[in-house]
Amino acid sequence: MAKYVFKRILLAIVTIVIISVITFFAMNAIPGGPFNSEKASSPAVIAALEARYNLDKPVPVQYVMYMKNLLHGELGVSLKSARPISTIISESFPISARLGICAAILAIILGIVLGSTAALMRNKWPDRLIVFLTTLITAMPSFVVATLLLYFFCMKLGWVSAFEAGGNNFILPVIALSMSPMAYITRLTKTSMLDSLGQDYIRTARAKGVSQKKVIFIHGLRNALIPVVTYVGPMIASILTGSLVVESIFNIGGLGSKFVSSINNRDYTMIMATTIFLACIMVLANLITDIVYKIIDPRIKLD
Repeated sequence: MAKYVFKRILLAIVTIVIISVITFFAMNAIPGGPFNSEKASSPAVIAALEARYNLDKPVPVQYVMYMKNLLHGELGVSLKSARPISTIISESFPISARLGICAAILAIILGIVLGSTAALMRNKWPDRLIVFLTTLITAMPSFVVATLLLYFFCMKLGWVSAFEAGGNNFILPVIALSMSPMAYITRLTKTSMLDSLGQDYIRTARAKGVSQKKVIFIHGLRNALIPVVTYVGPMIASILTGSLVVESIFNIGGLGSKFVSSINNRDYTMIMATTIFLACIMVLANLITDIVYKIIDPRIKLD
């Protein structure tokens, strides 16, 4: 296990370096700069600002300087707000984390319950209803679900306050983010549960007189959760890192909205810092998922 974790950490470092290279050079390949949008700034002022933040140097030199600072734990300052990026992330990421974790928990619980129900009531009306709803939800992106929720529950019914920080403002974003992964988990659970219930060890347990509840929840569901765990790790990371549009729709000041605004403003340092930070979360989630495999099923070997 220790050897495997060490290898994965080395691979994670290489992955993050590759992501940083692609992001940095692609970002600088786009014409323009972070200070070109300042209409009141003269060319002399823009040149002074670029010199101040080392933007006047060749791009490879800029990258080497940035990575050296990053290795010392320095994320730099935002080119637009002049605030330390570490402070911006520490303030905004907890909001995105709260939103993402709540959405992930809701998606996992509903997905497993609905998937198990569909498997146990195969070809009956609950199964057909669940399949119809999950197919419909899968076809709608999260921003479409968010817009519909905002329109009906905020504008038409007035049950939830729109564009108000805190309180009930998290209810609709959580639902919007959880719908698509919930539908996928439902389908995964149903397929895996049907396969698990058809195995020989299930028939053996029933022949020995094991109760139906134990057969379903201890023998069947436990083995059926392995494919779900495969998806849940990256899903949590993708929810944490992919709530960009949903945060913007509901006016939530999380890291996703900061990332979108940094792209619009060509805030190079903010783009790099948030990209690397979110990439670390994704890599860590995949590593934790592989370790959880071993906990759920000791027969799985990690090479």
